[in-house]
Amino acid sequence: MRSRLAAGLPGVLLLSAASTLAMTAGPALGADDVTKATPGERREEISLSEAALRALKNNLDISISRHTKESRLTDIVVEQSKFDPTLSVNGQYNRTVNPLNRPVFGGTGGNLNEITIFDQRNGSVTVDATTNLLTGGNVDLNYSPARTNVNQDVASGFLFNPAWTGGLALTLTQPLLRNAGIDINKTFIRIAQNNAMVEEHVFRDRVLTVVATVEQTYWEVVFANENLKVAEAALKAAQELLATNRAKAKAGVMSIVDVLQAEAAVASRVEQVLVAEKSIRDQEDLLRRLLNPGEEELRQDVRLTPKDHPVVALEPISLPEAIDLAIDLRPEIVQAKKNLETSELNTKFAKNQLLPTLSFQGTMGLAGLGKDYTDSVNRNFSGDFYNYGAGLVLSYPLGNRSAWSTFNRRQIEGKNAETSLVSIRQQIIIGVKEAVRRVQTDFKRIETTKSARIMAEKQLQAEQERLKVGLSTTRFVLDFQRDLATAQGNELRAIVDYNKSLSNLSRHKATTLERYSLQVQ
Repeated sequence: MRSRLAAGLPGVLLLSAASTLAMTAGPALGADDVTKATPGERREEISLSEAALRALKNNLDISISRHTKESRLTDIVVEQSKFDPTLSVNGQYNRTVNPLNRPVFGGTGGNLNEITIFDQRNGSVTVDATTNLLTGGNVDLNYSPARTNVNQDVASGFLFNPAWTGGLALTLTQPLLRNAGIDINKTFIRIAQNNAMVEEHVFRDRVLTVVATVEQTYWEVVFANENLKVAEAALKAAQELLATNRAKAKAGVMSIVDVLQAEAAVASRVEQVLVAEKSIRDQEDLLRRLLNPGEEELRQDVRLTPKDHPVVALEPISLPEAIDLAIDLRPEIVQAKKNLETSELNTKFAKNQLLPTLSFQGTMGLAGLGKDYTDSVNRNFSGDFYNYGAGLVLSYPLGNRSAWSTFNRRQIEGKNAETSLVSIRQQIIIGVKEAVRRVQTDFKRIETTKSARIMAEKQLQAEQERLKVGLSTTRFVLDFQRDLATAQGNELRAIVDYNKSLSNLSRHKATTLERYSLQVQ
């Protein structure tokens, strides 16, 4: 995987809603005591792009998918190797000593008076080269020199003893119906290539999923950190109100009930801070698990601090363009198309197997005889001694039920592949439309939750002013503090959900890698 990594995602940075609450509530009053750093922990800042790269580098699922993709490439070589030539060499030596019961023409002469020994020694070497042709045929070239020697007392009539013979033969077998043609014989090579292409896009789909999962988890870490700030700000506001009430109660201008209410609110806010801190730890562990740092590293207490902030600017979205882009880029579409192409190849091959087997067989050869090997070779290639022949072989299984059953099954598989492609296209269209609506809805949520947070701030300020002049109670102020914290949390959630929706839309359009200038090699 090659990366031309940008510094980070572009966009408008989020001004934390917790800062507004901190300005409203006043100075902090000991919230750090609740979230003290654990001894021995290590903090590490990480950007979204860095997290994505580390996940792709170390993710176990990515490694498995990469190895599977590489194994598919070997299948192509296996299918291509079926057309590699084969060379074989065979050497033999035989000696046969037989008793003769009758004369040997040219050897023993007249009638035999006693048992005569016929001692024959043969030595031969056969060199054979054969290869399968893309047309479906087979070519075999055979060269077989041999030396023959018999005992001298019966070899008086032999022209050469020892005698050297040589044979050179070329045989061609070519199917004319079944298994004939380049397209048919390259079927399984093309299927292997399609399978490799499918696995490549399975790998790309896995990469997109890993990056999208990292994005979703990263933004949850951001939300957990920002939500902790909201909880801490709410705690500080409650502590400040508690301190004010205690001072007023000591001066005799406020009842102890108001102090107790403030103390209960502080205890509740402390609990919320603790829960928020736990949420951060949980989300950090989820993110670290995606980065797959190794068991020893995973055992260590490492705190991840996000560098990137969510964007709050509305990105221009064209639904038709988004759908067209998804149809062009989604790995599932390419996989379905390749599966359909494979089904068509299998159907075409199965249809060819319905034909009879009709093959042309042709052979031609040269022969030679000499007193030694050189003499034999010269005569072998002189062309004086030769042979040739040709013929046709026809066969057809009656009924041919196996081929017909296979052909019918391939047709059904082809129809299923077509239906699957249509179904995937429909799923992608529906998914993109839902993802676009989610982006638009979440952006509108940012506006509405922002308005709600502003109104909550104003209500709290008004209620605090009323409390100062004795027109309100501690309970009402605490309620408005709680409402403000809830409004700020809702705004944060809307902003984070909007960024998660953008990530989800990119995943549906299969443009996730382009956002980081990543290319799958």
